[in-house]
Amino acid sequence: MSKVKKRAVVVCPGRGTYNRPELGYFHTHHSDKLDMLARFDVQRQQQGLATIQSLDSAKAFKSREHLQAENAAPLIYSCAYGDFLSINRDEYDIVAVTGNSMGWYIALACAGALNADKGFELVSGMSALTQGANLGGQLIYPLVDDNWLASETNRKAIDALVNDPAVSAEDQLYWSIEFGGYAVLAGSHAAVRRAMQQLPNIDGIYPLELPGHSAFHTPLMQGGSVKAFEKFPTDFFTAPTIPLVDGDGRIWHPSGTQADALRDYTLNTQVTETYNFSQAIEVAMKEFAPDVLILTGPGSTMGGAVAQVMIEVNWQDLADKQDFIARQKNQPLLLAMGMDGQRQQAVK
Repeated sequence: MSKVKKRAVVVCPGRGTYNRPELGYFHTHHSDKLDMLARFDVQRQQQGLATIQSLDSAKAFKSREHLQAENAAPLIYSCAYGDFLSINRDEYDIVAVTGNSMGWYIALACAGALNADKGFELVSGMSALTQGANLGGQLIYPLVDDNWLASETNRKAIDALVNDPAVSAEDQLYWSIEFGGYAVLAGSHAAVRRAMQQLPNIDGIYPLELPGHSAFHTPLMQGGSVKAFEKFPTDFFTAPTIPLVDGDGRIWHPSGTQADALRDYTLNTQVTETYNFSQAIEVAMKEFAPDVLILTGPGSTMGGAVAQVMIEVNWQDLADKQDFIARQKNQPLLLAMGMDGQRQQAVK
């Protein structure tokens, strides 16, 4: 009699997840995949860039080097895709894949809409096209209180800034990402400065500007989108082999996906419009009924956001943060591969 597998939705991370604690992540967890890394590094060498091998195995983490867009994005992709390959398929049936922001590109590769090398090429190319000193910035601000319950006060403060009629079009602030219990906001540098000054301070931490980030998922990315269509043709993409859930909550099924539509969403819609990660998680849970969500590394910053979505929709009767913590101790709903204890439950 065959073993009954747990149903799993895999969630891939966005920018900002490879930091000082993650130095060496690929070599620590994926020493058996150095041949794959060597293929990725052929692309890097052709572009005259530092290899992922050298960056990940560096003796010290250097923010000016490791956090540069041209290095950070492919580092994250390599680690996350390696994690996906390491998931124990004897224990888990992967029923869908989704991701946060840049994690959409990683999800495309994990779900089979791109092969590993094309996924690396897409992540690297899009990072170069949407990064720049004049493309604004991002900040993050909580939408929930300390117990991860919705805060109307915080949302109203954000809405007032985003919908301020007195602000010029050039300095408009946009919803960039709906990230669980957090709003990621973006706009011109002036818009970000205004938000940093006007949003009420919370715990001496928020509003928090995200260093090295551009105004992702806003109209300011239109130029990068146009160039992306020139760089990545329709035949670069194929239908996935595993269902994909995008940042609009749309499901891309293996049998119904058109490559041109997937290309248009990937290179246009999600580049220039709000990425609703919260909706992606809600749809993935409700439509695929997973036993567990597996969050690939590096890092584990998605855990709180995913848990906050679970609480918001009362998933499996979760009512607040304490409910979630108690459930994680007994029968985890989330396994973050960037956390050693949880990783062991996910890998072969």
